[in-house]
Amino acid sequence: MGTGVLASEQTGCAKGHPQDTEGTEGMQVTDCESPEDSRPQNEPGYCDPEDSGQLMASYEGKAKGYQVPPFGWRICLAHEFAEKRKPFHANNISLSNLIKHLGMGMRYLQWWYQKTQVEKKTPFIDFMNCVPLRQIYGCPLGGIGGGTITRGWRGQFCRWQLNPGMYQHRTVIADQFTVCLRREGQTVYQQVLSVERPRVLRSWNWGLCGYFAFYHALYPRAWTVYQLPGQNVTLTCRQITPILPHDYQDSSLPVGVFVWDVENEGDEALDVSIMFSMRNGLGGGDDAPGGLWNEPFCLEQDGETTQGLLLHHPTLPNPYTMAVAARLTADTTVTHITAFDPDSTGQQVWQDLLQDGQLDSPAGPSTPTQKGVGIAGAVCVAGKLSPRGRCRLEFSLAWDMPRIMFGAKGQDYYRRYTRFFGPDGDAAPALSHYALCRYADWEKRISAWQSPILDDRSLPAWYKSALFNELYFLADGGTVWLEVPEDSLPEELAGSMCQLRPILQEYGRFGYLEGQEYRMYNTYDVHFYASFALIMLWPKLELSLQYDMALCPTPGLPSICVSAPPALATLGEDLTRRRYLMSGVMAPVKKRNVIPHDIGDPDDEPWLRVNAYLIHDTADWKDLNLKFVLQIYRDYYLTGDQGFLRDMWPVCLAVMESEMKFDKDQDGLIENGGYADQTYDGWVTTGPSAYCGGLWLAAVAVMVQMAALCGAQDVQDRFSSILSRGQEAYERLLWNGRYYNYDCSSQPQSRSIMSDQCAGQWFLRACGLGEGDTEVFPTRHIVRALQTIFELNVQAFAGGAMGAVNGMQPHGVPDRTSVQSDEVWVGVVYGLAATMIQEGLTWEGFRTAEGCYRTVWERLGLAFQTPEAYCQQQVFRSLAYMRPLSIWAMQLALQQQQHKKASRPTAKQGTGLSTGPTCGPKEGMANLSLE
Repeated sequence: MGTGVLASEQTGCAKGHPQDTEGTEGMQVTDCESPEDSRPQNEPGYCDPEDSGQLMASYEGKAKGYQVPPFGWRICLAHEFAEKRKPFHANNISLSNLIKHLGMGMRYLQWWYQKTQVEKKTPFIDFMNCVPLRQIYGCPLGGIGGGTITRGWRGQFCRWQLNPGMYQHRTVIADQFTVCLRREGQTVYQQVLSVERPRVLRSWNWGLCGYFAFYHALYPRAWTVYQLPGQNVTLTCRQITPILPHDYQDSSLPVGVFVWDVENEGDEALDVSIMFSMRNGLGGGDDAPGGLWNEPFCLEQDGETTQGLLLHHPTLPNPYTMAVAARLTADTTVTHITAFDPDSTGQQVWQDLLQDGQLDSPAGPSTPTQKGVGIAGAVCVAGKLSPRGRCRLEFSLAWDMPRIMFGAKGQDYYRRYTRFFGPDGDAAPALSHYALCRYADWEKRISAWQSPILDDRSLPAWYKSALFNELYFLADGGTVWLEVPEDSLPEELAGSMCQLRPILQEYGRFGYLEGQEYRMYNTYDVHFYASFALIMLWPKLELSLQYDMALCPTPGLPSICVSAPPALATLGEDLTRRRYLMSGVMAPVKKRNVIPHDIGDPDDEPWLRVNAYLIHDTADWKDLNLKFVLQIYRDYYLTGDQGFLRDMWPVCLAVMESEMKFDKDQDGLIENGGYADQTYDGWVTTGPSAYCGGLWLAAVAVMVQMAALCGAQDVQDRFSSILSRGQEAYERLLWNGRYYNYDCSSQPQSRSIMSDQCAGQWFLRACGLGEGDTEVFPTRHIVRALQTIFELNVQAFAGGAMGAVNGMQPHGVPDRTSVQSDEVWVGVVYGLAATMIQEGLTWEGFRTAEGCYRTVWERLGLAFQTPEAYCQQQVFRSLAYMRPLSIWAMQLALQQQQHKKASRPTAKQGTGLSTGPTCGPKEGMANLSLE
C-alpha cells in the first residue's frame, strides 16, 4: 500500500475461509429444543437471545459493541455460506412439466424478444436473466416510498432503488467508511472498513480482517462492530432508518443515519476520524452522459449545525441530489473533499486524511463532469478519545428525488415526503439536518414499539429477528408513496365513496412490488398474505391501497371511468385485447367487476395501465375477488372504520356477484376451471378445491356479517343460504377424514395435502370469526388437517427443517406433478403458522415457521432478499418477495390469544363470575395495536 500505517489489521487473517457445516440433516430446528422436547405444546419456548448458529462461528473478537441489542440477525464479516444455490430455470423443470408448458415457453420467448430487443424495455418477469445469488445484503436505508439504498452486512453499498421500482444490483467501491487513528500527532492506523480488495482506489488500505467484526440487524436499525486489532479501539456503527409504525410523515423520508460510537480501551488519548466517501451515481449508464457535480454545504438551524456535500445527479428523467453530511458539535470537527476520481488510485484523498486526520475542505462547487468521467466526494468527522473514553461521530445520507416519472414517461408524480420538505429538489440539506437532529427520537419510538415483543420471554429469539427483519420489504419492495393531486379525483365519487377523497388526499397513494424480480405493483393475490404488516403498522396505507383496488383506473384517465355508477365500477375496465402466454388466448386486459391482479409495472405507467401480469387472464381467477372481500372485512375489524365498510359494501356486492358464475351446479360452492386459476399459477386445479373453496366459504360468511352491519337483511338471508349449502358441499366433496383434498379432479394430485388448505379459516379467525356461532369449517376438521400438514408437509419434508412444502402426497412424498407443488413458499408457511397458533397449535406453528427462517437467513444466505420459493435442494425462485410479510399474521394471532386470555371469565371474591372486557372491532384494535 505504501501508506506507512501499521499492518496490525491483518492479524488473524492468514487463515482459510471458515467452513459452514450447517446442512439440512444436522440443522437445529429450534433455538434450544429437539423434536423430542417434552415442553408443553402451547409454549414456543424461550432460548438464548444471541443464538446465531454458524453465522458467528468465525468471530474471533471479544468486543460486543456499544449497546448492541441481544436479539436480531447476527453474522461475522468473515462468514462464508457453504451452500450456493441457483435461481430457478427451465432446466430445473421435470420433463413431464416441461412438455405441459412448452407452448407457454414458446410464447414467452416471442414476447420477451419483442419487449427487450424491439421495445428496449425490461420484462416484468425476466426468466432469461434472473438475479444471481449474492449472499451479501443487509438492512436497507430509506423510509417508505422515497427509494432505498441497501448496505450489505460486510459494509458495501450494493443495492439501489432510486428510480421507482427499478433495481440496480451494483457494489460501488468508492462508497466506504474509513477510520483514522492518531496518537501524539501521528497517524498510527488508517483502514477502509471493508473486506473488499478492489482494483480501483488501490492506494487505500483495503482488506479489513473480517474475523474481528460482526453485523447485527434488527430492522429498521443495524449495528456493525469492528474490533481494531492491536489498537485497543472498538467501533460500533449504528444505522438508523425512520420506519415508525403509525407515523405518516417521518416514515416517508429518504434518509438514513450512521452513528459511530468509538470506544478507547487503552490508557492513551487518541484522535479518531471517520471518513464517509460516496460516488456521485453508481458508475453505470446513468452517469455516462456527464454533467455531475458536487458542492459543500452548511446548514445552521435551531442551534444545530450540519455540514457536508451535495452530489448533484441531473440525469433525466428522474434527477436527484444526494447529501453526505455530518453533525458539527463542540467536540467534533467536520471537513470534506469536494471531488476526487473514484476510478483512480485514490492517492490524493488517502494522503490528505493520513496527514492530519482531516480533509482539505476546498470552497465552491466542483466542475461538472465530462462524458464518461466519474466523480466522488468525502466528508470526515474527527473527535478526541480520552483514555478509557468514548466519543460519538454522526453522519447522515439523504437523497432528494422529489418528482418522478415511471418508465413510460407519461406523467409526473410527487413523492410523499415533498409534502413536508417541498417539491423543488433543494431539500437534501434540510433532510440531512432533520435526520441528524431527530434520530434520537426515532430510536426511542422504535424501542417503544419493539421492546414489548423483544422482552417477551415466551417468544423464541429467531422469531423476534424474523418478525422485524422481514419488514425490510415494506420500504425496499420497489415501494412508492405518492401525493394525489386534488384534481385527479372526480367529484362524482364523493356521493358513493365518502372517504375516498379524504383518505387519498391525506395519506397518498401506496404501491409495492410483488417482488424485486416480479415487477408488478400491489399484486393482490399476494398482498392477501403480506397485508397483515400494513394493516397492523400503517393501517391508513392499507385503506388507501384498498380504495385504489376498488376503483382501478381506465386507460387515458387519471381515475376511474365515471360513466357507470362508481360503486359498481371496480370497476374500471380496459377492453384492449392481448395474448395471454399460458393459454395463447386473446382476451381483454381488465374486465369490469373483477379485482385486478396488479396495478401495473413501474417500467410502464402503473395505476393508469393495470394488470402487467399476462401469463394468465386473471378475470377468470377464482381467488382475487374473494381475497378482496376478506381483506375489506379484516381491515374494518382491525380499524373499526365504519365509513370504510360502507364505502366498500357495494363493491363487495359487485365482485361477489361476479364470482357467483363459478358455482356452475348451484350447490353453494365454486369450482375451479381446470387450469392454474389462482395464486398458485403453475398448479392446476379442477372442480371444487380446498383452497379456493375455503376462501369462497370464508368470503360468503364475511358477506353475511357485513350485510348485518349494513342493515341489508335480504342480502344477509341470501348469503346465509349459500353458506349453508356450500358448507355441506365442501365437507362432502373434499373432507377425507384427515384433511381436505386438493381438488375434485380425477388426477393423482387430487389427494395431495396442500399446506395452504386452511387459508379461509386463517382469515376468518383474523377477523374474530370462525368459531362458535360463526363457525364455517368444523373446528375438529381444521385442527386435524393442520396436524396432518404438520406431520407430513413439515416433519416428513427435509427432516422437518425447511418449513412446509406446498403439496405432499398422502404417503409422504412431495407432490411433483406441478412446478409449484414441491416448492416451499415462505409467506404461505408464515400464514400456515399463524393458523396453527389461532387453533391452539402454537408449538407446531413456531416449529413450522422456524424452518423457513433458518433456511433463508442462516443456511442459504438470503437475508434481506427472502424469496418467494425454494425447493428442498438446488434452487430458489424470485428473490426479495412480498408474501413473507405474512409473518405479521403470526403476531396478530399471538395478540388475539393474549386478548382472549385477558377477556376470559375470572372469579372475583364476593361478586361471583365477572367477564373480561367485551370488544367490538374498534375496541379490539385498541387492544391489538402495536402503536
